[in-house]
Amino acid sequence: MSNIPIVLTIAGSDSGGGAGIQADLKSFAANRTYGASVITALTAQNTKGVTAIHDVPSDFITAQLDALFSDLDVRSVKVGMLATKDTIVTVAAGLRKWNAKNIVVDPVMVTTSGDPLIADDAVATLKAELFPLAKLVTPNLHEAARLTHGKLAANRNELRGQARGILSNGPQAVLVKGGHATIEGDQSQSSDLLLTKTSDEWFDADRINTQNTHGTGCSLSSAIVANLAKGMELNEAVAAAKIWLTEAIRTADELKIGEGHGPIHHFHNLYKKS
Repeated sequence: MSNIPIVLTIAGSDSGGGAGIQADLKSFAANRTYGASVITALTAQNTKGVTAIHDVPSDFITAQLDALFSDLDVRSVKVGMLATKDTIVTVAAGLRKWNAKNIVVDPVMVTTSGDPLIADDAVATLKAELFPLAKLVTPNLHEAARLTHGKLAANRNELRGQARGILSNGPQAVLVKGGHATIEGDQSQSSDLLLTKTSDEWFDADRINTQNTHGTGCSLSSAIVANLAKGMELNEAVAAAKIWLTEAIRTADELKIGEGHGPIHHFHNLYKKS
């Protein structure tokens, strides 16, 4: 009997089930790993948007981290929504304490529907405390612009420049996710850039016409975390996650959940097609 890889998500809860902790755990399971969780915030939200956020106290975040790392062999960690400076500092301290491996930081700043999820004064703390611990940072185009105090990248050169700026904050690599906007006016492709200190690589996929894209960023990052836990190299982990996510978006309309931005179909590869 082989042990299943254990992965951890540290993020906020999405009561609607499409993003955050819920999307992370679904992504872990869909990519054949065992998911554990540390909840940093509770949100009241559905497919239409967020109506309230309740932050979890720092001492309880620490208690969750200590409980998990003292017992489980965590092979990789996904860090998602951290809404306040105190939460960021607490999580970073816990990851250093337990010498966590394969940390992927997804700097969640706004929801698909445009609701803010992180305070302005917390962004600098995020870059200073967590980016140097990260194997990979995974902003989308809007987050990359905010992290570098720039405008939304209009072409691949501008996007590469923003990725370099983020890389200068200390992570081993940056994946800028291009699904939330077009680059160079190309409506047909969703293009992601993986940048390291020595190389860059583009990952392209068909852009799919659907409003059911809630949780795409969370889910892609979580799939990468699962693949790293299974022993894949970083570019291999990104490529496999991109393929899985593209199909999850392609089949999202089969679910028909909610009246706004519905979730992707995390378990598309497990459901029988009628």
